[in-house]
Amino acid sequence: MTYLKHRVQFIFLSCMLILSTANVFAQQNFGKIKGKITTSDGELAVGVNIILKNSKYGTVSNENGAFEFNRIKPNIYVLQVSLTGYETLEKEVIVTENKTTNLNLQLNVSNKELQEVVVSGKKSILSKKTDYVARMPISNLENPQVYSVIHKELLLEQVAVNVETAIRNSAGAVPVSYPSGGLGITFRGFVIGINARNGMETVTGRSSIDLSNVERIEVLKGPSGTLFGTSVSSFGGVVNLVTKKPFEKAATEISYTGGSFNLNRLTADINAPLNKEKTVLFRLNLAYNNEKSFLDYGFNKTVTIAPSLTYKASDKLTFNFDAELHNVNNTRRAFNATYAAGMTSIKDAKLDYRKTLFHDDLDAKTAALKVFAQAEYEIAENWKSTTIFSYVDENVERSYQTNIKWTSPTQAETRVSLYGPIFNAYTNIQQNINGQFATGSIKHKFLAGANYRLFKSNFTYGTTPFFAPIDVTTNFAPIRKKAVDAVVPQLIWPVADQETFSIYACDVINFTDRLSAMLSLRFDNFERAKIGATEGFHQTAFAPKLGLVYQIVKDQVSVFGNYMNGFQNNQPITQPSSGALLVLDPTYAVQYEGGIKAEAFNKKINATASYYNITIDNATRIINGGDTAQDAKQVSKGVDFELIANPFAGLNIIAGYAYNDNRIVRTTDITTNVNGNKAAGAPENVFNFWTSYTLQNKLKGLGAGFGVNHVDKNFVSTDNIIYIPTYTIYNATVFYDQSNWRVGVKLNNLTNKKYWDFYANSQAPTNFAVNLTFKF
Repeated sequence: MTYLKHRVQFIFLSCMLILSTANVFAQQNFGKIKGKITTSDGELAVGVNIILKNSKYGTVSNENGAFEFNRIKPNIYVLQVSLTGYETLEKEVIVTENKTTNLNLQLNVSNKELQEVVVSGKKSILSKKTDYVARMPISNLENPQVYSVIHKELLLEQVAVNVETAIRNSAGAVPVSYPSGGLGITFRGFVIGINARNGMETVTGRSSIDLSNVERIEVLKGPSGTLFGTSVSSFGGVVNLVTKKPFEKAATEISYTGGSFNLNRLTADINAPLNKEKTVLFRLNLAYNNEKSFLDYGFNKTVTIAPSLTYKASDKLTFNFDAELHNVNNTRRAFNATYAAGMTSIKDAKLDYRKTLFHDDLDAKTAALKVFAQAEYEIAENWKSTTIFSYVDENVERSYQTNIKWTSPTQAETRVSLYGPIFNAYTNIQQNINGQFATGSIKHKFLAGANYRLFKSNFTYGTTPFFAPIDVTTNFAPIRKKAVDAVVPQLIWPVADQETFSIYACDVINFTDRLSAMLSLRFDNFERAKIGATEGFHQTAFAPKLGLVYQIVKDQVSVFGNYMNGFQNNQPITQPSSGALLVLDPTYAVQYEGGIKAEAFNKKINATASYYNITIDNATRIINGGDTAQDAKQVSKGVDFELIANPFAGLNIIAGYAYNDNRIVRTTDITTNVNGNKAAGAPENVFNFWTSYTLQNKLKGLGAGFGVNHVDKNFVSTDNIIYIPTYTIYNATVFYDQSNWRVGVKLNNLTNKKYWDFYANSQAPTNFAVNLTFKF
């Protein structure tokens, strides 16, 4: 009994000791440290080592540049942040009981170190990090949508001075120069303008753009109406420009490019913090471009001024402001509209490849103003509010646009349209809420947003009758401004105000660390005001987006599938033949896509391959007499492949291939005889390739590059009679890149290939450009 009594006492005392110890630990309160790290040029800092000095705590930043320490004893610590090639950062951190200490840290890098990273291609040419594609921070492998990213470092290597050159680096993308002066891009069988800038609506249709303020170009593939809406996206996708942002290090870059056809281009990029705390940052980009056409007449003069400002009001609140003024005075290329019987291609025309039917004085003068303001506020841990305002206008003082009607291979009739004054203004206000939370073991990345859009316009336009036929085989005189002004009318066309209100939401659900789903939906309400005798118009549309991703090899290989919806709000159309008003339904495009993405071999290879099918059940088309019918079923299907690789230091490879079959598969009117025909402007096979190598030891920074672009023939209309011929062009570059200066020489169209764009305009023969850049 005594033994048993002592055992009971021992057990009782032991239990009391355990409970007492547990109570002590229960009463011990811990704190938490959470942060995000970026580099001095605004990139997310991935794989950064973070330690609390003189403690056992250490971690590494994830792919979003984020890190956190949990259950940290209250104390004062020194946080040490280190990454190869960057200055080691140390910061004193106070950890308080039951509190989270939030940090935003930035690593600085010297000019020399930064240059070495850029030259090696490791910094960003392979990177697909973006917050704009999904409007939330998810990685390429987590995203069920296919997209390309074209970085400024690649454009510098290619001595690219225009967007046409830049966009060819995206798989399947073919540039289209609009007769109005803007630029479109064809991919997946559809054409889209450059309609997004930092994720918001922009406009380039009558003024184009300059590369001087472009950090990167993002090309989103497939109908993207769910997050971007009808005014920004087409059924092929979205093209988004990301502009240059201020950073914390003072730096200046001056660049001059000269070349064929009297090319003279001067740019400046000036960055400076405005206070010693580096909470107010300023950047200014300037560009002047002046060049002649390779044709006997034609020119292009542009001026761009782009200031930007970042104000870090607190650790939780940041303001970003930027503006861009782009002035253009140039000649626009002709629209070869109709062809004589028996002609099947512009190659049949006998016009000399380097001649034009129109004089320099038929020019255009336009200006575009773009203003952007953003407030980003951390509401709470893992929750962020982003409020955005954007205003964009295009102001056309005058724009002479020319038209050619081929009556035979040697005879052309011409007429000229005069556009302007024209003023188009687009105002957008957007509110986004981003957050992360968990329901049990399931993690969510959530987005909810709303957008208000207002469009206002005034429009003046007139067109001449056809002038006397020109025999293009003779020494003809070009059409002059004086002759056009004598007969062109100027008519003011009223344009109704348009308002669009949209709300959207997206939830990325991580069931496991490998399996995730994306669920998205957009509601769009479109209103067109009454104008004159034309009644107002109202239209509502819903656009869902679904995606599924499974990582076969975590953080390296994923398979994905998506269902995406795009839509276009169609305004009522007055039928020319009867004067009747045709009210059109919204046009919807539905895409099903599946594929695989890889970021393998220690991120040295980034590859995407997919198959897609885009179907439009109520496509519009033009029928006899110029009337519109909404009775066509159109199917665009194909394959996309993209490879970006840096297999070893100094070597970069970019390759893309796209196959597209875009057809009108059904109409209700069989007399049109277009069933089964190819859609206009949709080449079947498009291939791009670029490789470069930079020496890493002796003559470090000396390099060379070589590229190929191939585009299949494509038809100018759905009757499939007239086509634009197939072409393949080759380009090469040699450069020497140092920490404080750079020189590059580019040769374009090495084989002097004769080729034409979608509007049958001849393109530049063999030409060169030389670039010299100084960095301070």
